[in-house]
Amino acid sequence: MKTRIITGAVLVVVLVVVLLVVPKIGAAYVFGLLCAIGAHELLWATGLVKKKRLVAYTAVAAFLVPVWCGYGMGYLWGLCLGLVFTAVLFGELLHSKAQLPVGQLALCYVGGLVIPFLLSALIRLLSYETGRFLVVVPFVMAFLSDTGAYFTGRFLGKHKLSPIISPKKTVEGVVGGVVAAIVGMLVYCLVVERAFHLEVNYLYGAVYGFVGSFAGVFGDLCFSAIKRQVGIKDYGHLMPGHGGVLDRFDSVCIVAPLTEVLILLIPVVK
Repeated sequence: MKTRIITGAVLVVVLVVVLLVVPKIGAAYVFGLLCAIGAHELLWATGLVKKKRLVAYTAVAAFLVPVWCGYGMGYLWGLCLGLVFTAVLFGELLHSKAQLPVGQLALCYVGGLVIPFLLSALIRLLSYETGRFLVVVPFVMAFLSDTGAYFTGRFLGKHKLSPIISPKKTVEGVVGGVVAAIVGMLVYCLVVERAFHLEVNYLYGAVYGFVGSFAGVFGDLCFSAIKRQVGIKDYGHLMPGHGGVLDRFDSVCIVAPLTEVLILLIPVVK
């Protein structure tokens, strides 16, 4: 647990610097690197894609997606990226004389475009006028929910949520995670209002915490299901006590784009 706590503290400091201090384009490059590592974890570390060229192409695409968002290059450039990546992947299929499993190509799409686009919601949030405050919201929801669920489940957990996919998750832990996320969002709203004199909506903040907590659990279970299927404990070892990029950012991949949607519908900070 000590290693997990120390790594978590270091990660928080790094995220604060990257998202709140570094210019948006710098943050985009950092998350591009994280997405590239995540793509490698999803394909190579799981053993689901063993062709090095495919892994390399996917990692490059994954890196470029957050950078595209960081520069605000628009729909056309995004379409070009998707088109080139598609052409490259299907070029590999043709080169293999139709022997390359289509399932591997599909996984490359997920690792090279889908997951990076979801995670790039963090970069898109920075484009808002109050972006430096909004970009913290997904982490408040995801990390506090995860922490609340971890400790509640450890001390009070009795009923397994999904014994096969995630044996350590409990119903009690999920409830504790929801409470932690809601309280965390309310405290964050208070800090933003008092310290930075911005208008916040506490009711919306509570809604964010409630919905975001369940979204985080969903993301966690989705990525855990892949690990169970291929028989691995973690996607990587980049973060001691936490695993790889996908182990730490699995819930954020869902919570971040959800936050982007919620901000458009019910803005918590104005």
